[in-house]
Amino acid sequence: NQRYCKKKSKNLNLTSCLNVLYRNRATAKHLIERYFWQLTEGCGNGNCTNEFCASCCDFQLLDNNSAAAKALELFKINAKLCDPHPSKKESDSSANTNAQPDSEMSNTDLCPSKEDFSDVHYLTENTVCMILSFCEEQGDYSALIRIIGKVFSNAEALIKSFRKDEPKANENSVIETDVDGHENQSEGTSEKLGASSAAALPENTPNESFDPCEVTVDIDAVRRVYDRLQTINEVEAALVNALIYLTPNLELDLEYLDVYQTNPDYLNVFLIVMENNNLHSPEYLEVALPQFCKAMSKLPVKALARLSKIWSTYELPHIRRIMETFQQLITFTVVSNEYDSENLVNDDGTVVAGTQCLKVVFYASILGGDFDVEHNEKDDDDSESDELTLHELLGEERLYKKGPRVDPLEKELGIRPIDSIKALIPFEDFVNESLNYVVEMDKDFTFFKVNAETKFSFQSCPFILNVITKNQGLYYDNRIRMYSERRLTTLYSMVQGQQPNPYLKLKVRRDHIIDDALVRLEMISMENPSDLKKQLFVEFEGEQGVDEGGVSKEFFQLVLEEIFNPDIGMFTYDDDTKLFWFNSSSLENEAQYTLIGIVLGLAIYNNCILDVHFPIVVYKKLMGKKGTYLDLSDSHPVLYQSLKELLEYSGSVEEDMMLTFQISHRDLFGNPILHELKETGDQIPVTKENRQEFVDLYAEYILNKSVERQFKAFKKGFLMVTNESPLKYLFRPEEVELLICGSRKLDFEALEKTTEYDGGYSKDSQIIKDFWETIHSFGEEQKKLFLQFTTGTDRAPVGGLGKLKMIIAKNGSDTDRLPTSHTCFNALLLPEYSSKEKLRERLLKAITYAKGFGML
Repeated sequence: NQRYCKKKSKNLNLTSCLNVLYRNRATAKHLIERYFWQLTEGCGNGNCTNEFCASCCDFQLLDNNSAAAKALELFKINAKLCDPHPSKKESDSSANTNAQPDSEMSNTDLCPSKEDFSDVHYLTENTVCMILSFCEEQGDYSALIRIIGKVFSNAEALIKSFRKDEPKANENSVIETDVDGHENQSEGTSEKLGASSAAALPENTPNESFDPCEVTVDIDAVRRVYDRLQTINEVEAALVNALIYLTPNLELDLEYLDVYQTNPDYLNVFLIVMENNNLHSPEYLEVALPQFCKAMSKLPVKALARLSKIWSTYELPHIRRIMETFQQLITFTVVSNEYDSENLVNDDGTVVAGTQCLKVVFYASILGGDFDVEHNEKDDDDSESDELTLHELLGEERLYKKGPRVDPLEKELGIRPIDSIKALIPFEDFVNESLNYVVEMDKDFTFFKVNAETKFSFQSCPFILNVITKNQGLYYDNRIRMYSERRLTTLYSMVQGQQPNPYLKLKVRRDHIIDDALVRLEMISMENPSDLKKQLFVEFEGEQGVDEGGVSKEFFQLVLEEIFNPDIGMFTYDDDTKLFWFNSSSLENEAQYTLIGIVLGLAIYNNCILDVHFPIVVYKKLMGKKGTYLDLSDSHPVLYQSLKELLEYSGSVEEDMMLTFQISHRDLFGNPILHELKETGDQIPVTKENRQEFVDLYAEYILNKSVERQFKAFKKGFLMVTNESPLKYLFRPEEVELLICGSRKLDFEALEKTTEYDGGYSKDSQIIKDFWETIHSFGEEQKKLFLQFTTGTDRAPVGGLGKLKMIIAKNGSDTDRLPTSHTCFNALLLPEYSSKEKLRERLLKAITYAKGFGML
């Protein structure tokens, strides 16, 4: 029917096509119901010979759940249906005489007098309790199961159920349900909409009083009903079957009818279903919940945003339960299937739908916690040229889009993950390790950069990925840019007849490393900033080392040691926190700060780990957020504690503390500097009423205004390398710190398990056993020296030392020579020393006096 509608769209409008779909659907439902009644009640003919009829003498009685499943089978094979016996018809006719149609719904809907409750078309808490009491008295729950199946399988019935305000009998809707459960298109719906309640107004209708967090469904009543129903085993199967029947209809409604725009109360269906505490159980995970998530993912962005806002008002246990339900679905689906490069997890509709639903909970967790949508750093707007770039001429502009992506749901909600101060649920709980294990990041990256409109990429939901997986995506992005710049350079050189220079080459003197690097990088940044996106090659003058990664590592380390030297005065050092901060009274020019920003950007771009010690607020500012009072706890803990005590002080602030809006701090030479936080601040006392303003202005000055010149230059250098990178979209500030600095936790047990051996060594060689015993006996500083000697850095990569592929190769028999290393390849060349003591002595000497690159 859908294909027919598409072909005839020029002659038939969509509404009439959908009416055909609904009529066919209603017919199918009616037939299934007839099979069910035939299996449970029979046709009434005592001489019936139909083996599928309860009136047949050979028929074996079925319970309601088995009968429902059997009815579906009979419908599929078009089995024989009995005509009702005359005595049965009279009984049914008598029953129907007393039944009222939907349009005349009255108090009997709430207090039905009939034992079969056929006149119940929606549910309230009182109705459920009444039916439940009746069933308990009878010792038979078939009536309750029938009503649950009827209401929970029908969207319109659910919309009317559990309302705070009881729905009116003539309430308008897109699709009305008659007594027999058939669905009919409402007549004159558009004309009647004006008479609907405010909650049912189309979204384009002005309604200033409409609160997106306000819902017409009584959530507490729904929870109480579920608590009672789920103590009855027979009801669970009815809920599962009802949800399986409901979800295809939801998809049709959302995809073709735009039902949410017509009636925002359509969201009630999803709110009610998600309150089921058993959705994570296997009965739901196989069919019902996957289908339901697919339907939910088809909600328009406005509806998803409203759903997120509503969930954000829930208490933590309820929102965590919803999160765990979607996580359970994703994990269950991933472990139940096998994925490879041909069968990608990106093509699994259940995993994709579950991830998209999890995103709604992710933003609800942010909205429900503490967040700050203000205090944003100003981004320098780069004026875009009207001239075509070479990337555009080559048709590669999609790979090199400028600026970070904006998630539609994020835009609708007006909040970003970086705005979160403390979410209801920790970010780490949204990471699904099972998914991270099977996702193919090379393919996912292609979908993310090129086929975002047609293929789903998990990088569009970065909260579900761990930092290791996201780092792989960033690596692919960086490498593709490097290769592209190399190719463009080759093209330019061919056209202009010049020698190609496909790499970013830096030749520096070890004794003048800052001057040489500064001059070279400053020249590149002014003449051709795109050269910074080439692969880095460093050469130390007078040394023969070839840079395959190790020379660059040492270059970065030496630059950092020089720049962070307290004698230079670019940064101040806190002995307690072991962290550096920008020196607001530094005499160095901005180019020096730009250089350190470029170095940090190059480190990420070239996958190098740096030994830098910044507070987390630095990375937060790089990602676009200003520092606030709470950030002082990390960068200036003593000041933070003083300001916190000021805010909590219960006495007279003005008389006891005698503070004004004038503060003092010391310059580079230790001289006091006075600064007024407000105009004539020295004359404005700090009181109980204005102390919060004082604290905010104080933090604003220390973290932002006082270092504005230095940080702006620093950020400029960083963005020269990373401005086109998905870094800002994929990573949170603490993850950026991990990318740049690596992990401070050194697990040498994990390193031993992943180390490979070459040249005749194996893990069972005596020299190797002695080697690891020696390493494990080292202190922390000696372990760092060994790591520095072997890999070029004393930090573990993202994911820990277990992710470091170290090689130990045999370098001859017993000798007095020292061990050597190829830091580019994380390779240790170890002679086969005659004793453990000699091994320890030679190794300690090698790692203690390791500087420079030379031929041995």
